[in-house]
Amino acid sequence: MRSHGDLTGLIKFLARDDWKSSFEEVLGEHFGSAMQAFDLEYEAIGAALGGSWDMTLWGVAFEDFLGRQFEPDGRNFVDEYLSRRGWNESALTNAYMRGLRNSIMSLYEASAIVPGQSFLARDLLRGGAPVLISERTATRTLKEWDRIAARIVVQGQKRILGGGVLAFTFEGSEQLMANLQEAAVQSPSSGRSAPSVKKPLIADDTLREMAPLFTSTWLSDVLPKALGLSRPTLHNSDGDEVVFHEVQFPFAPKATLKEIVNRLATTSSLHRENEAFWNWLDEPASSRPPKPSDDAENVLSWNVTMEDGRTVLGNIEIKERFLIVNVNSVARAERAIAMLRAAASLTSIRKRSMTSLPQCLLRSRVSAPSLATCCAAPPRPALPR
Repeated sequence: MRSHGDLTGLIKFLARDDWKSSFEEVLGEHFGSAMQAFDLEYEAIGAALGGSWDMTLWGVAFEDFLGRQFEPDGRNFVDEYLSRRGWNESALTNAYMRGLRNSIMSLYEASAIVPGQSFLARDLLRGGAPVLISERTATRTLKEWDRIAARIVVQGQKRILGGGVLAFTFEGSEQLMANLQEAAVQSPSSGRSAPSVKKPLIADDTLREMAPLFTSTWLSDVLPKALGLSRPTLHNSDGDEVVFHEVQFPFAPKATLKEIVNRLATTSSLHRENEAFWNWLDEPASSRPPKPSDDAENVLSWNVTMEDGRTVLGNIEIKERFLIVNVNSVARAERAIAMLRAAASLTSIRKRSMTSLPQCLLRSRVSAPSLATCCAAPPRPALPR
């Protein structure tokens, strides 16, 4: 007996000539940039990655294809299959196919994992409360705070994952969010005109359009290692190698939120965005020459600026009874600690670092890509109380 998630009939229907070319175009959108950047044929990508990644990646593109509408009449592959062959599928399989058709690829952070049973998924792109996912296979390897790209399908009272799941490294996930933010600004359906330092939520329609970016960004992160290629070093505008740091300042027992906020207001380099979030700004980049590099050929520059040209050194936020600082170098972490100790009389700290290199979306082997991203922070577990 076939399971409700069996898409055999749907995949066989793909062999029809009137759909084959449409699917090949979708495959090209998902894999074309990686094929060009790494000079690989489609089959060589799966061979380089090994395991069953070729089928997983094919499934990611296929699930994107299932939700698309094609010209000239807005027809959909799942709708046409079910109208012709739906009688041969169970009610559960019909519902699963429609669920995939309506699903949206997004990036999730996993927590509360029960191996072989379930986990909580927090949407990092659209926000909202974490949702419970019923999942057997993935929960055997998932770890707390892992980030995965997937489609969530509602089945009755449960939510399950589609078959195309990509496990992102932290660096790859940060690059994905940066790529999506940049693409969303340029998308006609986004309604946004310019990027911002804070990461706004991304609309469903925009995510539908940008589904191939999940695949291309994931490949740009994992293929260099699989192919044995060296990676460039990433430096910030101070000339320091990027090393993400999160510094937590617990409030003193008698300290109040108003007191801390008032003390922060005395520091001119802190630009308040809302009641609990500040950008830490440096002088305009034009007035401060960048540090020279001894190995400029193998170094990429990563800089974030405000509209007035001031460099964003990091972000500061208040969450529960913690003041939390996120920066991208050792030197900036030390500067932030000294600044906040002086400004807010904060002494006790918890510092967490992750040596990491955000992965660039390689567009060619000879020209370095442009990195226009927000100040990234390491994955954040629940704060201790």
